[in-house]
Amino acid sequence: MLYIDHGKGGPAAVMQPAEGPTPQPQAGEVLIDVHYAGVNRPDLLQRAGSYPPPPGASPILGLEVAGRVCAVAPDVKQWKTGDMVCALTPGGGYAEYCAAPAPHCLPIPKGLSLQEAAALPENFFTVWTNVFDRGRLKAGESFLVHGGSSGIGLTAIQLAKAFGAIVYTTVGNGEKAGFCRSIGADAAINYREQDFVAEIAQLTNRKGVDLILDMVGGPYIEKNLKSLAPDGRLVQIAFLQGSNATLDFLPIMIKRITFTGSTLRPRTVAQKAAIAQDLHRQVWPLLEAGEVKPVIHATFALNDARRAHELMESSKHIGKIMLEVKG
Repeated sequence: MLYIDHGKGGPAAVMQPAEGPTPQPQAGEVLIDVHYAGVNRPDLLQRAGSYPPPPGASPILGLEVAGRVCAVAPDVKQWKTGDMVCALTPGGGYAEYCAAPAPHCLPIPKGLSLQEAAALPENFFTVWTNVFDRGRLKAGESFLVHGGSSGIGLTAIQLAKAFGAIVYTTVGNGEKAGFCRSIGADAAINYREQDFVAEIAQLTNRKGVDLILDMVGGPYIEKNLKSLAPDGRLVQIAFLQGSNATLDFLPIMIKRITFTGSTLRPRTVAQKAAIAQDLHRQVWPLLEAGEVKPVIHATFALNDARRAHELMESSKHIGKIMLEVKG
């Protein structure tokens, strides 16, 4: 099969098309004839050599795909050859064929294309487990998500709004701010021109927000603590500006703050299967009703994976960046 090889790692230019053996589904897995694959920031980290795949996972980049099931392991009963699915994968998505755990596959939501379905798993699994499971977001609460124009950010804005929250976000320019407001954000703060701590204080009458989802880290950590309400929760899912920070921990005690975080890829098959079941039950109906939708900024041919990564590194995109393997 054709796949994208990133060699020993490095800049986007290291990625090259290559030929390799087609994987075979192991116990509990299905093999997917990939039509589209999503591009995510963990792919960039793995390509650069700073985010190795977990033991047993494919070394090929790619954490989400959509396509046709073309083989199933003998113990798999919930899927059959010919089923069209999207799937969260432990790796291997930048390829013509990808093996994935059967419980991590979901049906294509009615009304969505394969391209749109491939844009769902990584973002929706991540947002659901961090915002609604760990973050315990409830209707009527206030929520701040940083990086609102990213795939994660746009997913978080839409889902939080759909479940009744007041939603704020930070973005890097006016175009991104306008787009985030258009899909449900109650306010979008341009962090290049405004101090989000001061803006959140004004928006909440100095109370602060109930939940923050952050992927920035670094100096944002202390600012997040200042922006949380009493009994607020801070959920960390990445550290684009570093995982080290000097901060005053007193607000955690005074305001009874919960500071937690998680990564998705190393979690067990059973844990990710539980997230898939929650999504199918509570989020798939919203997708099929058109209340929530994936936002796709650009799609590149599989052989153009380099350009896809370069676009993501530029942060000029609004929404998902996709790879087309088979139209």
